[in-house]
Formats: sequence, structure tokens, C-alpha cells
Amino acid sequence: MVTTVVTAVAGAVPPALKGKAATVATTPSPTFTRRQLLAAAATASTIRTAAAAAATPRFTEIPGSGGVKALDLREGSGEVPADGDQVAIHYYGRLAAKQGWRFDSTYDHKDETGDPMPFVFTIGSGKVIPGIKAAVKSMRVGGLRRVIIPPSQGYQNTSQEPIPPNFFDRQRLFTTIFNPTRLANGEGSTLGTLIFDIELINIRQRS
Repeated sequence: MVTTVVTAVAGAVPPALKGKAATVATTPSPTFTRRQLLAAAATASTIRTAAAAAATPRFTEIPGSGGVKALDLREGSGEVPADGDQVAIHYYGRLAAKQGWRFDSTYDHKDETGDPMPFVFTIGSGKVIPGIKAAVKSMRVGGLRRVIIPPSQGYQNTSQEPIPPNFFDRQRLFTTIFNPTRLANGEGSTLGTLIFDIELINIRQRS
């Protein structure tokens, strides 16, 4: 009896009870006008669009960052760094103007044992691009965050860190961002847009 009820609720036709003939009621197929079909299709399309929008990750702008947008891929549970703290991060940097070309990754920087070496810097030192400072300063240790950094918060010169250690990657990065012809054509608002995945490993030294 329980099996019969569960099957019926699931949408299947329940088995016939013992000793009784199974009968299946038939109803004529409903007919719809062209207007009704179009309305139903429009409703279905709206539902799919809403579902896709709900499933799409949303970046939010970090307050006071100058337009840096962040998406937390993993929430950290540790401390939040402050100005003057020395922190260690891993990052994966890409350039939007080159279809997301990866120009550097700390996971490729190996020490003598073959382990990846994190990038270490002091928050507020002015040595790193402002976008990374804004992203890290609002993270917790253990967190992983994807950030979109606008040109105004990215590289303003070739001495700002992080700097790709590979000469050819470094050259391609800076010749794209500081391309004089494209800058003269008004493309500066897009050339230097950066995408970083940043993992805050630890706070090595408090200020």
C-alpha cells in the first residue's frame, strides 16, 4: 500500500490492486491557439532567463576601492589584515585585453624544494598595484577571491608589483597596457583591466 502511494505521488501510474481490473482514464488532448502557444513560450523563456541570472555569480564593488569588483570563491575564517601588515598571497593574474591571457601565477614560482612560492608584500607600502591592496585588505586569511581591477587601480608604471619574472610575459604585459597608439585612440579604459584570483595564505607580520 505504501509503495502504491509513493509511486503515484512520483507521477507514475500505480500498479492495479489485486482482484480488480486496471482502468486508465483517457482525455482528449487539449487544443491551444497560436496566441496561447506564444504566451507559453514567452513565459518559459522568462523563467529560463531568471534562473540563469540567479545562477550567474555576481561581483560586488569593494567600498573605497576605486571600482575594484570582487567575487569570493571561498570565504576565509582567519584574521583580516590591516595597513602595515606583511601578508603572503598566491595569485593567478590575467589580462582582459588579451582574452584573459595569463601573464603570471605564483603557483609557477617554485622554491628549491619545488613548492610554489607565495608573493609577500606589506599592505600600504605603495609597492603593489592599488587593486590588489584593496582586495587583500578586505579578505580573511584562508579566503580565495576573484577580482576585476580597472586600469586606474592597476599598473600605472612598470615598477609596480607584482611583476612577472619571465621577461617575455613582462614585455607583453606592459607593451599591451602602455601601448601609445592604442592609448592615443582612447582605449586606455580597457587595455589595463586585470583579473586576479587571490588566495590569502597568512599574515606574516603584524604592524
